[in-house]
Amino acid sequence: MAADPPAPAVRLPRRRGIEFTLIVMAVLLSVFGYCAVAYARHTALPPGAAVYGAGLGVLAVLAHVAVRLRAPYADPLLLPIAVLLNGLGLVLIYRLDLETPGDRAAPIQLIWSTLGVALFIAAVLFLRDHRVLQRYTYVSVVTALGLLVLPILFPAVNGARIWIRIAGFSIQPGEFAKVLLAVFFAGYLAANRNALAYAGRPVWRFKRLQLPTGRVLGPIVAIWLLSVVVLVLERDLGTSLLFFGLFVIMLYVATGRTGWIAVGLLLACVGAVAVGWLEPHVHSRVQDWLHPFATIEAGQGPNQLAQSLFAFAAGGMLGTGLGLGHSILIGFAAKSDFILATAGEELGLFGLCAIFLLYGLLVERGYRAGLALRDPFGRLLAIGLASIVALQVFVIAGGVTGLIPLTGMAMPFLAQGGSSVVTNWIIVALLIRVSDSARSQYDGTTAP
Repeated sequence: MAADPPAPAVRLPRRRGIEFTLIVMAVLLSVFGYCAVAYARHTALPPGAAVYGAGLGVLAVLAHVAVRLRAPYADPLLLPIAVLLNGLGLVLIYRLDLETPGDRAAPIQLIWSTLGVALFIAAVLFLRDHRVLQRYTYVSVVTALGLLVLPILFPAVNGARIWIRIAGFSIQPGEFAKVLLAVFFAGYLAANRNALAYAGRPVWRFKRLQLPTGRVLGPIVAIWLLSVVVLVLERDLGTSLLFFGLFVIMLYVATGRTGWIAVGLLLACVGAVAVGWLEPHVHSRVQDWLHPFATIEAGQGPNQLAQSLFAFAAGGMLGTGLGLGHSILIGFAAKSDFILATAGEELGLFGLCAIFLLYGLLVERGYRAGLALRDPFGRLLAIGLASIVALQVFVIAGGVTGLIPLTGMAMPFLAQGGSSVVTNWIIVALLIRVSDSARSQYDGTTAP
């Protein structure tokens, strides 16, 4: 009896046409927002709308071509979401520039965005396999720690030592360090996940919750202490929360043990409370969080957090309209730490929810790509990179809305900050590479 013929190879759709269509829509929405701001302020379309649209469109198309050539199976939503968020960020910064004609940040942000897209294209074109990064596990952590410590040697800016400023040029090394830390955690946990998951005799058990053994508590305690040291030296609560939260999430994914989450939350709370009381800069932010209207009651006028809450309240459900808000009253951080307040006031709750959905979709697609991979390093890397975005959005949104104490971090793609926008484009590039590997491994025309 003749054997059955082999099943025909299944060729997965590449969906690059969908990606291109979504990119066009993202560019058009950004140009529409740019025009809406100018029309609301001057009842006339801005003369540079065509140049802005053409510039953003060219950058987006070049990025799309790179993906089409080198990552044909990549997720079609990642790049359009990044383009839309970056375009919206430029619109919001331009809108705030109209209130500060002597301090225009949008042109500089566009230059940084161009550099970010250039690095995105370079990463997609030349990084053919994400597993190459695993070779640099320990190089990544040494470089990351060096970048984290370097700002300590420079003067504090607005109370925190997270910047390097030389001859008018500033950079935030911690933004690049978080990507390197994700590479290190992915490489280290992929190589040692079995040892970390070994239960042995638990330190403590309560019903179904089992904490890890004393022997394996060492790594997480070391990471906790390091995050506290960074917080004390740099007076930066946001970087420490991101640093420690990233490690705990990736540790849980690598081992599947809920005990790590319990230990992580406990240590994070202990460290935050201790430093919140002992470090004056962090303590002042905790006091502002607990009593956001204390300065008003004292007759000193609203502080930044109070102005941010007023902006969200003024936006209501539908917002005041682009260009018609007053979030500039927040002060010097309106374009950076508090740019979400401008979005909340002028786009309203509906617009704010749409922005959060974009972030949520970006994180979800990163998780999906990671879970679809067969190699542990790629899975952990994708989940770590997506978790960076998730943690950063939570920390910033929670701070400006009064949910948690305020931290000095930049909203991904939206806020003013060259280091931040460049780093986020690198994150998207790595997620593009991982998602391409995840889908191509199931293509019938490609060897697994």
